[in-house]
Amino acid sequence: MGRTLRVEADGGSRGNPGVAGYGALVRDEAGTVLVELAAPIGTASNNVAEYRGMLAGLEAAHRISADAEVVVAMDSQLVVEQMAGRWKVKHPDMRALAQQGRDLVARIVDAGGSVDFVWVPRADNSAADALSNRGMDGDEVEDWHADEQERDDLAPSRDGEQEPARPWSGRGTPTRVVLVRHGVTAFTEQGRLDGRGGSDPDLTDAGRRQAQRAAELVAGLVGDDPVQVVTSDLARARQTGAVIAEQLGTATEVDRDWDEQSFGDWDGAAVRDLVKDAAEDFRALRDDRGYARPGGESHDEMVERVLGAWERVVARGGTVVVASHRKPILAVLGLVLGLPHESMWRIAGSPGSLTGIEAWPDGQAVVAFTNRT
Repeated sequence: MGRTLRVEADGGSRGNPGVAGYGALVRDEAGTVLVELAAPIGTASNNVAEYRGMLAGLEAAHRISADAEVVVAMDSQLVVEQMAGRWKVKHPDMRALAQQGRDLVARIVDAGGSVDFVWVPRADNSAADALSNRGMDGDEVEDWHADEQERDDLAPSRDGEQEPARPWSGRGTPTRVVLVRHGVTAFTEQGRLDGRGGSDPDLTDAGRRQAQRAAELVAGLVGDDPVQVVTSDLARARQTGAVIAEQLGTATEVDRDWDEQSFGDWDGAAVRDLVKDAAEDFRALRDDRGYARPGGESHDEMVERVLGAWERVVARGGTVVVASHRKPILAVLGLVLGLPHESMWRIAGSPGSLTGIEAWPDGQAVVAFTNRT
């Protein structure tokens, strides 16, 4: 066993969902603070912010001592009970964050350590609460309280200068992921729903031009780096990915979990007709995460498979290009940015556009750009 460490974590949202941030600190067995962390996370719920605080604190504890005996203390009964395995994790956003937490716990346990989660009253979590408020105020805090040698070990130099290692940087090199929305089809041009269970149309001439432009943009981004190209199983994504792969001199792999949502009996239906004749159901398809058309799937069902595909891409390492669809790309951005369902629609995603993300195996990620055409 390594050191005995105590993680105190919290998160908050002014609006729930609203302006959100997290805070965390790690103490040693004597109660001495070893590190303080805080950061804003954009618009998110209280629960997401609390999970993010827990993840930041647990990652810091692992960095201090990989085989530590860790106690995670929080005033969020939800996070504590879910991470302890006593409550089920039903919300997709929470499932992804809880899995990141379980992965961190496994890394500590595999190294010979242990992790226990305990609930504490809010009054006993004031230090983490104060840090989370700084995060909500927009402050980024990363203060390692350690002797000089420990700071050197925890924060390797960059260009000859000592800089604290960022809690989202994980260990090692991030996977560079470029998400590419396919070019247009006749259905796109006609304003029709086009899911994974419909007619599966090919790219139009305009769509092929968009795919070629996307390929040129990708080539400019990756340079001479080796690149892996993954596509959904739908024709428009496979064709877009094939153009990119040819430009890069590589092959494509198909992963069906990157497919667009299945719209069931509405696949191929014109949006203008649905808005006119089935307005209430159409709003439910957009706004209700659990709503599914007969023979189709809900948003949450789509998200669950897409996030599994996302985790597999991140695990590949290197540079990966994924040719996919609007909703799967939004699902990934929603996870990375902690966005509530109603907010992700505010992100533009043009046909043939590129979205760049750097992602680490511990679940942390940074969005470099979106909707680049």
